[in-house]
Amino acid sequence: MKVINASKNTVLATNALLADSFFSRAVGLLHRKGLEADEALILTRCQSIHMFFMRFAIDVIFADKDNRVVGLTPHIKPYQMSPIFFKASYAVELPVGTIQRSQTTVGDRLEIKED
Repeated sequence: MKVINASKNTVLATNALLADSFFSRAVGLLHRKGLEADEALILTRCQSIHMFFMRFAIDVIFADKDNRVVGLTPHIKPYQMSPIFFKASYAVELPVGTIQRSQTTVGDRLEIKED
């Protein structure tokens, strides 16, 4: 899948995976040593994340059911927790620097496209 910031016309990821089951959401990126520049993980039903037992920092974008960005957590490090974004319905975990590079801001509209 691809994740695009439609408001800024920037590509956030070209190789995104969907975590939509209890198991895939619980495991998330725990088994990974990092994310490549074009990778992302989309977590459904997600209003906050924790970084317990993670090995690397990430950027996280939280979006609502209408694909509007409602929260940003850039460069969250292992063993930290994100704020809770009550309006969020999913989160996109991305490599550090993606939020800044794409100039993503609260209110932007995301598009998730199947390959």
